[in-house]
Amino acid sequence: MKETHNNRRRFIKNATNTLSGMALLSALPKQVRAHSEEYASTPKSQLYDVAPRIKFAVIGINHGHIHSLVEIVIKGGGQFVAFYAKEADLAADFARRYPKAKLARSEKEILEDKTIHLIVSAAIPDARAAIGIAAMRHGKDFMVDKPAVSTLQQLSEVRKVQKETGRIFSILYGRLENPASTRAGELVKAGAIGKVIQTLAVAPHRVNPQTRPDWFWDIKRYGGIINDIGSHQFDEFLFFTGSSKAKIVAAQAGNVHHPQYPAFQDFGDAMVTGDGGTGYLRVDWFTPNGLKSWGDDRITILGTEGYIEIRKNVDIAGREGGHHIFLVDQKETRYFNCDNGQVHYGRLLVDDILNRTQTVMSQEHCFLATELALKAQKQAKNLRFTIQQNEASRGGKA
Repeated sequence: MKETHNNRRRFIKNATNTLSGMALLSALPKQVRAHSEEYASTPKSQLYDVAPRIKFAVIGINHGHIHSLVEIVIKGGGQFVAFYAKEADLAADFARRYPKAKLARSEKEILEDKTIHLIVSAAIPDARAAIGIAAMRHGKDFMVDKPAVSTLQQLSEVRKVQKETGRIFSILYGRLENPASTRAGELVKAGAIGKVIQTLAVAPHRVNPQTRPDWFWDIKRYGGIINDIGSHQFDEFLFFTGSSKAKIVAAQAGNVHHPQYPAFQDFGDAMVTGDGGTGYLRVDWFTPNGLKSWGDDRITILGTEGYIEIRKNVDIAGREGGHHIFLVDQKETRYFNCDNGQVHYGRLLVDDILNRTQTVMSQEHCFLATELALKAQKQAKNLRFTIQQNEASRGGKA
């Protein structure tokens, strides 16, 4: 698990390097090349090598993603000063990893510290909304791992408090920490594939049952598979199609191969349509052990003049690294290795906190991606078949 987790977050160590293979860009249209040259030449010191500009604290460290959240904020200009966790064993390990951060005696101690600007959380998903609401009501901004909420009611309450307080509620969707996704966004904006028509995303994950806590297997704690994993893909759909309004066309989800965990879901998919395009996504827990990564997370962006495929963490054809782009247009097929690419989320989030702006993403976009995931989850038809039943119907052993 440690190896796959480190694989997944490898970009953090490489984010300050420049994009390799820029010779491949020579055939791109002038506007696209301009974006590429700017992307490659940005000085490292302007990205992450900066003095702390805000202070932040952590409440809730139940998911391993907390480490990448912390490191992203630090590299964006945040000083990690304190944390609180209810679980003594988790707190002890966390303190060893971040010795400069003070272990607070309670959430209240952090919430009432007026020197703290931002609270970061990767608590159990159904507890995240309450932490965010408390943070905003105490005059602090909030950054959270996905899924940020587990029910539509929680989302409604979060929206209400965010509007009342004017604080930032930021969800770290996968697109925002992946250099290939960042690069693809620049290519799409520059018109490399024309007008986007559809996004087609698949996000298989490896279940690793021996490493999972009890709450992982309970749909009430994480809100269902489409809400848990799919919020990433709904964010991508909105971003790449430019949609500001969208609705769920169809969805389905279920537990087809883990009967020993009856409150778990291992497969889900959904269709969505918006005012800028259409989309399909599939999420599952069926990555086989033969893959050298935790999953083969990828998306195809179809445009009127071509398409882009992003393989976010592995290329099964054998290319090294974890952040790959394939671009096909009316002239040729090109490949981009984005392993040394840049991500800007941490820096832009700190900028937004200081300037009271919304440069990372609009607050409505942030909430809409989660709303779509929750609505797809709620509308999803229950998959009633199981793998065992299918085998029995073919004469196999049930």
